[in-house]
Amino acid sequence: MPRLLKRASKVALWLCIIFVTVTTLQVLVLRWVNPPSSMVIQHWQQQSGRNAQLEWRPLERISPNLQVAVIAAEDQKFPLHHGFDFASLQKAMNEKRKRTRGASTITQQTAKNLFLWSGRSYLRKGFEAWYTLLLELLWPKERILEVYLNIAEFGDGIYGAQAAARNFYGTSARHLSRWQAGLMAAVLPSPKRMSAMTPSRYVRSRAADINGQVRQLGGTGYLQKL
Repeated sequence: MPRLLKRASKVALWLCIIFVTVTTLQVLVLRWVNPPSSMVIQHWQQQSGRNAQLEWRPLERISPNLQVAVIAAEDQKFPLHHGFDFASLQKAMNEKRKRTRGASTITQQTAKNLFLWSGRSYLRKGFEAWYTLLLELLWPKERILEVYLNIAEFGDGIYGAQAAARNFYGTSARHLSRWQAGLMAAVLPSPKRMSAMTPSRYVRSRAADINGQVRQLGGTGYLQKL
């Protein structure tokens, strides 16, 4: 029995070493190589039988208006935290009313969308935390934001800032106005229910609130903190 436990411990140790090595290399490579897709996009394509709309754009070709609007809407402490915003998480757990922002950080959302399957299991949450730590350790904040903006879902089958800008406004991600950026950021919590192209009164109101938050953060100048 002791010999069996020793063998099992050795196998478990090697499995852990392999997992850490493979995932670290995976994240490190994607610091410089743009991912052609994501787990979320692949899942959508399998479920729908359609090809997702996705056009990669480097961060410098995505409007600063959209960059700061997404930060204001999703994760205002993004330049400051190391992957987890525990204060916002605690606040979200205590609040019963509808929130303007969620407790999941941009880094967590990037990890979940890029690498993981859908679901709410503790196992998936554990993988999400691990990948979040790796992203924060191995990528600069600009790269995290760049990947997030290129794989985020803005509409049914529409992923990334460029595809969304083309579909909704007939423009490029580089030329999005403050109002357009606010509308796109406003639909991120539920892009299948809300539309940035034909926004409801709620979406317009939320976009106005986001633009107000952007002004409080100092506008696009807040991006200098990244």
